[in-house]
Amino acid sequence: MRIIVVGAGKVGKHMATDLSRGGHDVLVIDVSREVVEQARKSQEHAGVEFRVADACEVSQLEEAGLSKADVVAAVTGDDEDNLVVSLLAKQEFGVPRVVARVNHPKNEWLFNETWGVDVSVSTPHLLTALVEEAVTVGTLVRLLQFEGGKAGLEEVTLAESSPAAGKQIADLRLPRSCTIVAVLRDQTVIVPRGDTTLEIGDEVVVLSTSDSEDDVRAAFIATA
Repeated sequence: MRIIVVGAGKVGKHMATDLSRGGHDVLVIDVSREVVEQARKSQEHAGVEFRVADACEVSQLEEAGLSKADVVAAVTGDDEDNLVVSLLAKQEFGVPRVVARVNHPKNEWLFNETWGVDVSVSTPHLLTALVEEAVTVGTLVRLLQFEGGKAGLEEVTLAESSPAAGKQIADLRLPRSCTIVAVLRDQTVIVPRGDTTLEIGDEVVVLSTSDSEDDVRAAFIATA
């Protein structure tokens, strides 16, 4: 898969290196020649291609081959740049998947399909969600959002009062727009099936659309 990462900071270089080791064809774009040259010299990033370019300029993105990318990840430290790159990637080059980094939580509402963003990742929001997930029982915690908030990955730890405890997944009658993707129990990941029986203390990971969130909450969380 051809992946283009915009931003050769610590986040961008780390992502690119991991993706390259995973067998992907990765190009990193950054406007700073000094940063690019340093990255090229580092053995740590062997296998990753680096290019000096202004990713907010259509002509330079065209020269970088953005039209051939399967995924573009805009991960600079500037939200405005990440939005511009996302919009150009989607509208000018028709990139199938655009992922963008949100640096400041106050700007998170902008990172949606209007700006060409398929998936936005807000580090402060993600850290907050992970802390909530670690300490909260009986509450639905959103870990990630996709398609500008139209879908999300959520987690709930089943409390003793959960209506799902002791039931098989098939009996929960969840809507089609909601899917249980994993059950974590005693440090073991269980691949969910219709006949999987949920237990108190299970961490249930759910992928659902925003309009099915109430159904998910009703299935797993007891009403007061």
